[in-house]
Formats: sequence, C-alpha cells, structure tokens
Amino acid sequence: MANGEALTDEGRKKLEEELAWREGERRTEIVERIKVARDFGDLSENSEFDDAKEEQAKNEARIREIRNTLAQVAEFDAAGILGATLGSTVTVVDADGEIHDFTLVGSRETNSLENRISMESPVGSALVGHEVGETVEVVLPSGKTRTYTITKIAR
Repeated sequence: MANGEALTDEGRKKLEEELAWREGERRTEIVERIKVARDFGDLSENSEFDDAKEEQAKNEARIREIRNTLAQVAEFDAAGILGATLGSTVTVVDADGEIHDFTLVGSRETNSLENRISMESPVGSALVGHEVGETVEVVLPSGKTRTYTITKIAR
C-alpha cells in the first residue's frame, strides 16, 4: 500500500461516492445558502452568511481529504493470496469455543460494531497471511494473550 494506506474496494467506492456528492449536490446547496444569506443585507452581522461560508470551507476541506486519501491508496489485488488479507472475512474459534467473524479492512474503515478490524490492529495483524486450520496467538493491548483457530476465510 502507498504510504501504509489500505482500503477495500467497498471503502474506495464509498469515498468516491462521497466525493461526487460533495463536489456536486453538496456544493450546489451551499452556494445557494450563501446567495440567500447575502440577500439578508449587511454581511458583517449576518450569521447565516457566516454559517454558510464555514460549511463551504468544511466541505472543501473534506473534498481535499478524500482526494488525498484516494491518491495515496494503492490498488490491492488479493488474487493468488491464500491466507487472510485485506477484505477477507475470517471466522475463528477462540479457546473458550466462541466463534467470531472479523473482516480485515484498512484503518479508515474500522467499525467495531460490525467486527470490521484494521489489518494493523493486534488481532488483524495476527490473522493476516494465515490460512484455514492455523492457530494464531494475539497479545492484546491489555497484555492478555488470546488464541484463535481459523475455521473459514471468505472474500
């Protein structure tokens, strides 16, 4: 990955959709708000105008951020990779017999409620490159060690 950035195809698509919305519909909405606020008169004491200009600045900053992210992310091809990798959903069984599913994503896509974990996280980095049937040990930030056996990898 360029500059250590990783992004799934789904994550890339979401960013591209957000960029298109911000450059199109969102920009148009903000410009219209600015026009309406200008019609209120004195700009020095016009909070509607100030709010719209601030929203415009935030939107443009987010557009730059998305463009930079998309420019830094390398294309990732998982073809030929046998073990767990970016975009894989890995099913594991822990030492207590509990089953967990983890989807390996880039750090910008993590969501603990959906078990979408970064490949750089302790569990994610322990799973990367391993195959079905292998057992991995994970040292958690708390210092505790967890053992997981991989039972399935889906892409």
